[in-house]
Amino acid sequence: MQRFAALLAALDATTSVAARVAALAAYLREAPAEDRLWTVALLSGRRPKRTVTAGELRLWAAERAGLPDWLFAEAHAVTGDLAETIALVLPEPQGRDGAGLAVWIGRIRALAGRPAAARKEAILAAWDRLGGEERFLFNKLITGGFRMGVSRRLVTRALAAATGLPEALVQERLMGDWDPAQTDLAGLLSAGDGSAPPGRPYPFCLAPPLDIPPARLGDPADWLAEWKWDGIRGQLVRRGGTHHLWSRGEDLITDRFPDLAPLARALPAGTVIDGEILAWGGQAPLPFAALQKRIGARRVSGALLAAAPAVLMGYDLLEWQGRDIRARPLAERRALLDGLVADLPPGLPLRLSPAAGFAAWDELAALRGQARGRGAEGLMLKRRASPYGAGRRRGDWWKWKLDPMTVDAVMIYAQAGHGRRAGLFTDYTFALREGDGLVPFARAYSGLTDGEFAEITDWVRRNTLDRWGPVRAVPPVQVFEIAFEGIAPSRRHRSGIAVRFPRILRWRRDKPAAEIDSLATLRSLLGGDPRGSAPDPGVLGPE
Repeated sequence: MQRFAALLAALDATTSVAARVAALAAYLREAPAEDRLWTVALLSGRRPKRTVTAGELRLWAAERAGLPDWLFAEAHAVTGDLAETIALVLPEPQGRDGAGLAVWIGRIRALAGRPAAARKEAILAAWDRLGGEERFLFNKLITGGFRMGVSRRLVTRALAAATGLPEALVQERLMGDWDPAQTDLAGLLSAGDGSAPPGRPYPFCLAPPLDIPPARLGDPADWLAEWKWDGIRGQLVRRGGTHHLWSRGEDLITDRFPDLAPLARALPAGTVIDGEILAWGGQAPLPFAALQKRIGARRVSGALLAAAPAVLMGYDLLEWQGRDIRARPLAERRALLDGLVADLPPGLPLRLSPAAGFAAWDELAALRGQARGRGAEGLMLKRRASPYGAGRRRGDWWKWKLDPMTVDAVMIYAQAGHGRRAGLFTDYTFALREGDGLVPFARAYSGLTDGEFAEITDWVRRNTLDRWGPVRAVPPVQVFEIAFEGIAPSRRHRSGIAVRFPRILRWRRDKPAAEIDSLATLRSLLGGDPRGSAPDPGVLGPE
C-alpha cells in the first residue's frame, strides 16, 4: 500500500503528462504483478464493491478518535471529504503493515456479507496498521469511492511503455468487462491471434472540438458531415451467438435496452456497429431526459419502453464478417454499413445517421444553424479517407457544436469540493430572478481558475449567512455567466426547468445582482431547444 500511495503522490504532484506517464510506467515495471493489475484496474475506473457504509465508517472513526458526533460532523464539513476526515482525526497507528495493494483489496472484498461487528473489528485493525496517506486510500477503496485524475489514455501509454506492447493493442485489451480478481496482467494483455473475444468492444474513436475555421480543412469533397446526435454513444457487438451493448464509458448497458435485442439477433455474426442510442418518437429523437429514464430506472417496464422506444443511429461499421475493418477508409466502412442496413428486415430499431450534404463550407455553416431544430447538438466532420482510430486525436474527426445557451445568474449557496479542492468552496448553486425573489435553477463547479476559486472561498468564509451541513448560504451579490447545452421542463425543481451540462463561463464582477436574468428569460429558451435536456442537475441547498 505504501508503494501505491507513493505512486499517487507522484501523479498528484505534477500536471506534466510525460512525468505522469514516466512515474506510472516505472511503477508498472517494478511493483508486484498482482499490484500492477489492481493499479491498472483502479486507474481505469474499476473499483471493488462497497463493503462498509459511509455511516458505519463515520460512527467507528468518531468512536476511535474520541470525538462527539457533532465535532466529527464539523470536521467533515471543513474537509468536504469523509476519507480525508477519518485519516486526519484518527490517533497515530500502533504499527505498520507492509502488505501490498492487492492484499489490502483482498481483505476489503472478504468483508462482504460479514456481520457488522466483524467488519468493525477488521476496519479498526486496518486503521491501526496504516499511516495517514495509506489510511486515506484504504478509506476510499473500502467505500468504493476511489477516484484519481488520471485519464485512461495516460494509463494506456504508461502500460505500453512498461511492457513494450503497441499502445493501440494495450488500449484494446483494456476494453470491456474484465475483473481483476479473475485474471492476471499477462493474460489480460495477451495478444493471442488478434481476434476479439465475445462481448469485447473496440476503443471508441473520439473527436476534438473544431477550433479552426472549417475552410482550413481543405476540399469539402474530402469530408463527410453528419448531425451530432444528443444521446448515448454506444457499440452494439454481435459475436458468439449473443450480443452486448456498451456505452462510451465502458458500461455494459444491454439490459437497459431490451428493445434493441431484435436488431442484434438480425445482425450477421461478427458485426460491431458504432452509433448513438436515442429515444425515438415518430420521425425525430425525443428529449434526452426521456432516454435518461431508461438508464436510471431500476426496471425497464413495458410502459417505459412504450414511452421512450430506443433506436441505434448507426455511425460506423467496425467489424464485419468477424474481421476488424477499422483500418479501412471511412467511405468504405460507411458503404458496408449502408448495405447492411438495406439488407435488414424493415421495422428494426436501426437507422443510418444521415449525411448533411454540402458543397462549400459556408453552406455547411448555414446547415449547422438548423441543428437544434433537428434535435441535434451540431455537426460531426469526418475525413472520408480516415481510419477508425482510438481515443481523441486531432486531424481526421471534429465536432462542430452549436454555441451554448447562457444566462447571468447569482450565486446563493456554496459547498466545498473534493480531492485537491477539498479546502476550497468550488460547488455553487445559482438562482435567477422571479418577481421580487430568487429561484435556484442550476449547480456548477467548473469554469474558474484556481485563483478565482481561492478568492471566492475567502469571500464565502467571510460572508456566510447560514449553514446546512457542508452547505453555506451567502448573500446574493456575486454574478456569474452560466452556460448550458440543453434545457427542458422539470417537475423536480421549483424553477420548473432543468438545464444540461451547466458550467461557469466567467465571473461577472462588472454586473450588479439587480441585472441578472429572470426565470422568464430561461423559460423563453425552451421554445428554442426542442430536444430538451438530460437529468435534473439538482441543487445544493433547500429550495
